Amino acid sequence: MREIIFDTETTGLDPAQGHRLIEIGCIELVNRFPTGKVFHRYFNPQRDVPAEAFAIHGLSTEFLKDHPLFESAVEEFLGFVEDAPLVAHNAFFDLGFINAELERAQRPPLGRERIIDTLMIARRRHPGAPNRLDDLCARYRIDNSHRTRHGALLDAELLAEVYVELIGARQAAFELADNAVAAPSPGTAVQARQRPVPLAARVSDAERAAHRAFIATLGEKTLWNDYLS
Repeated sequence: MREIIFDTETTGLDPAQGHRLIEIGCIELVNRFPTGKVFHRYFNPQRDVPAEAFAIHGLSTEFLKDHPLFESAVEEFLGFVEDAPLVAHNAFFDLGFINAELERAQRPPLGRERIIDTLMIARRRHPGAPNRLDDLCARYRIDNSHRTRHGALLDAELLAEVYVELIGARQAAFELADNAVAAPSPGTAVQARQRPVPLAARVSDAERAAHRAFIATLGEKTLWNDYLS
């Protein structure tokens, strides 16, 4: 199963108020394991980056002005995500900005039915507890010491680890690995294991005698006679 973990950085909180997407980071998972394939881009928002947004992600207007517009990478982005489920933390915030950029590029929006929101999963699994990405990293002992500011690719990498913890996929993989038994190669002799202490007999002498008496009534050719010592 292929899934895409993604995160974005923006100039503000609401695309309807003119705020723009400035960074996107995507991580490919196959069967809940990162494949090493990523999509990561910065974009020129064609506007200034407010000070409060810069304080969060550190992406300045000066830095972004030399980067391409979203439209220049839209086909590559859509080719990377394809039709895979999309996993993000507070996902509908990110989806709103991506779809606003897709609309500007005259491309169909990404469907809400594809979205898996890890914030909603965390709230169900840990009701009443803080469930920011940093909180979840601390809860699952995921090292986020290098996360001094928000960054789309870094946050997607951390979220990929959080996601498999949230849905229990890491524990399931461990159990499968612990319980796996390698099949013997053809021609290999397999030695039966012996119990160090034999199990106590569950059939009494009286039950055994009654069974033998019953078999005697079946005649000399009954197959049961082949198993009697």
